[in-house]
Amino acid sequence: MFLKWVILLPLIYCTRGLNPAMQVVLNDKGLQYGRHVVAGWIQDKLEHGTLPDISGKINFGFLFNIQYTISGVTIRKCDFPEPSVEFYQATSGLKMSIIGLNVALTGDWKANCGFIHEKGSFDMALFGVDLISTVKLGMDTAGHMSLTGVNCTAQTGDVDLRFHGDASWFQRLLEGRIKDQLTKQLPTTICSAVEEVIGSLENYLEDMNVNFPLNEDVTLDLPLIDQPVVDMTNLHLGLKGEVHSSKCPRDPPFVAQAFSVPQRPGYMLSVGLSDFTLNSASFSYFSSNLLQAFINDSMIPPSFPVRLNTTFMGPFIPQLPKMFPDLLMLLHIYATDIPMFSFRSGAVVLSAKGAVEAFAIQGAALTPLFKLCVNSSFSGKAQVDVGRLKGSVTMHNFSLSLGESEIGPFKTDALENMVVTLMKIAILPQLNEKLAAGFALPRTVHAQLVNSLLTVEEVGGKAKSNVDIPNLWPHFVFFKQGFVAFSSDAQLVTNDAMFR
Repeated sequence: MFLKWVILLPLIYCTRGLNPAMQVVLNDKGLQYGRHVVAGWIQDKLEHGTLPDISGKINFGFLFNIQYTISGVTIRKCDFPEPSVEFYQATSGLKMSIIGLNVALTGDWKANCGFIHEKGSFDMALFGVDLISTVKLGMDTAGHMSLTGVNCTAQTGDVDLRFHGDASWFQRLLEGRIKDQLTKQLPTTICSAVEEVIGSLENYLEDMNVNFPLNEDVTLDLPLIDQPVVDMTNLHLGLKGEVHSSKCPRDPPFVAQAFSVPQRPGYMLSVGLSDFTLNSASFSYFSSNLLQAFINDSMIPPSFPVRLNTTFMGPFIPQLPKMFPDLLMLLHIYATDIPMFSFRSGAVVLSAKGAVEAFAIQGAALTPLFKLCVNSSFSGKAQVDVGRLKGSVTMHNFSLSLGESEIGPFKTDALENMVVTLMKIAILPQLNEKLAAGFALPRTVHAQLVNSLLTVEEVGGKAKSNVDIPNLWPHFVFFKQGFVAFSSDAQLVTNDAMFR
């Protein structure tokens, strides 16, 4: 039985990890806001659109025939009614309907029948054009969202055609044929304009970056991990949401767990972020040996009450200044386990284990003194206020214990009390002052977030995570799962260059 589980455990572990760590939900309110912008793009395409030249022949039995050409046909004006856009489950995409579109055209014509040659211009108005277009949302191999036109139909209503110039019999013969040809051609032109906008959006989505370097050390991966899900009221996107090392990427020994983003119909957009994203960042920093620092006395501000020398440490470690009098010290601070984040109702909790190795600086040599083990936990609160992300941090636990010592045993109580006091009166107040000022919410070239709300949620169930990595296979521990829920309205910032 034991051998069976030794074999199955890595297989079970490797088959997990298909859940999105980040979810995005666009509801009907956001969709209805977006339809205004899309309608504007389509109208712009129509008002600057042209129809291809049309040539043909009108036969009048054995008597004669008239050859004609219609050219330079442009859409002079477009009365674009409010479109209707809805989530469309049939294509797992969107459906747009435009009812009562009115279009004014202008163009030139010329015709000949034997030795008779005439030409002129015309104006044409189409009333009550109805348009229905459906698109399918999907995912390409790189994790970009794709947009594919499925169907487009357009029907015309009443048509009014006026020739300029003298109303000769020749023009009257042409009038009906030109009217029929343009009436047949315009629906194709309207759908071509719609398809051009869809193609522009598809190209934009295909060019979007799904990997975002956060700094020179880590990168955030945000590709789709599954097809977009469309129901009657929402569009759901599941994103990978994993942070990995830019130089030596490795999969973390834990996986994202399933969660559901709360429905907030009063907002256009909701985003859920699980603790997997933060913990994958912790793993990447830890596995790349980036969670460490060396501190010497010159790095501490002169006004700070702590000095890194053996004399200052005398009251806490009595034997230290006697064995190594008046020497500067060097501290090596590093994490011994992966710092783990967990989301609880209203707060983000961080548990971290680390060590502090102390050295005496003797010329060019470093003499080991002792190693302290550190166990700490903190919680933070966050909220969105006037477009800025603000927060605060509270320390819940901080303990020191003696790990190793080359100078003999000593008690760590006094040293622990000093560090806790410094954290409370100096370090945390400065950090909270910066967090209270907050950071501006991110915005893109084409959109900015407004009226935002951030909550930290906790849900039932268990999530698997590794806080201590053995050399052979993962060792799993259990803890409750949580996520950050971010809901917001948006304002789109249009950029015509995006759709050219």
